[in-house]
Amino acid sequence: MGKAKKISVVKKARHAPLAEQIETEEIVTATGRIKIRHKKDADQSNEYVDPRLTKNILAEARQQQEYLDEEHKPSSSSSFDRRKGSKKLFVQAPTLGSDSEGDDLDGSVEQRHYEAEEFEIDEEAAKQMERFMHAKQEQRRILADIIMEKLTAKNTEIQTQFSDGAHVEDMDPKVVEMYQGVKALLSRYRAGKLPKAFKIIPALQNWEQVLYLTEPDNWTAAAMYQATRLFASNLKERMAQRFYNLVLLPRIRDDIDEFKQLNFHLYQALRKAIFKPAAFFKGIVLPLCECGTCTLREAIIVSSVITKNSVPVLHACACMLKLAEMEYSGANSIFLRVLVDKRYTLPYRVIDALVYHFLV
Repeated sequence: MGKAKKISVVKKARHAPLAEQIETEEIVTATGRIKIRHKKDADQSNEYVDPRLTKNILAEARQQQEYLDEEHKPSSSSSFDRRKGSKKLFVQAPTLGSDSEGDDLDGSVEQRHYEAEEFEIDEEAAKQMERFMHAKQEQRRILADIIMEKLTAKNTEIQTQFSDGAHVEDMDPKVVEMYQGVKALLSRYRAGKLPKAFKIIPALQNWEQVLYLTEPDNWTAAAMYQATRLFASNLKERMAQRFYNLVLLPRIRDDIDEFKQLNFHLYQALRKAIFKPAAFFKGIVLPLCECGTCTLREAIIVSSVITKNSVPVLHACACMLKLAEMEYSGANSIFLRVLVDKRYTLPYRVIDALVYHFLV
C-alpha cells in the first residue's frame, strides 16, 4: 500500500490589511459637502448703521454723561438728594424697533423719573424675624466663668451632703504643683503620650477640681481632642455630660466665633463625644439650642457630626421631642431636619410634636 496523501484544507478568505483597504477606492468614503459662504453674509456684517439712529445714540450718551457729571458736583441743584436718600433715574421711553418707532426718535427723548422707595418691615414680618433669630438670648459667658460657677455649685453640693459635719479639705500642695506642670504641658501639646497624672483624673472623686487646675481654656486643640477621648471612654454618662457641657461646648463655640470655622482636632473631639449619645445630646445639643445665642454656623457644624455618625433611635427620638417642644428658631430647625433625615421609625408622640412645632 502506498502512503496516504494528506487532504489539503482550503484556506478561508481573509481581509486585506488595513492600509490596503484604505488605499482602495471602494472602501474610502466620499468627502462631505463643503459649504460655500455666500457673499451676502459678508456684506451684511459690514452694513452701516442708519445716520438717524447714530445721531440718537450719541445724543443719549451725551445726555447720560451730563447727568453723571451733575451728580458728582457738590451743588444744591443736584438731582441726588442726600437728605432724602432718593435717586432719580432717567429711562428712555421708546425702544429701537420697527420703522414706525424710528420716527418718534427725531424729537426730544421722553424721560421718566423714578425715586427709590425705602421699604419698611411691618410688625408681622418683624415678629417672624424675631422668632427665627430666637429673641430670648442670654449673655455669652467665657469658658473660665462657666467652670468657676459650676465648681462653686459643686463644692456647695458636696458640703451639704456630709451630715456628720465633715468638710472638703484642700488638696495637697504637691498635687497642685504636679498638675500645674500638667497645665503647662497641655498648653503646648501637639502629639504624643499624655502624662499619667492626667490619665487618672477620671478615676478621682473630685475630678472637676483637679481638672480646673489644668486650666482647660488654655489647652491646645490637640489636647482637647485627647482629653475628650479619655473622658468619653472612662467617665459615666452623667460625668461625661458635665465635661461636654463645661469644657468641650464653650471651647467649640469660642473657636467658631473667632475663626468662623472649627478646628480639625475639635471637630474630631465632637465625633468622639458622640460615643456617649445621651451625654452628647444632653451636654451639647440641647444646651446649645436652649441658650438662645446659637448661630446657624454653629448649628450646621455640630449637626454634621450627627449626620456622619450613627445614633441610637431612642436617644434621637428623645432629642427630637425636646427640640420640638422649644420655641422655633433657625438652629432648632437645622437639628430637627438632620434627625428627621435619619429616617428612623418615630413614636406617635414625637410625630405629633414635630407637626405641632412646624404648623403652629
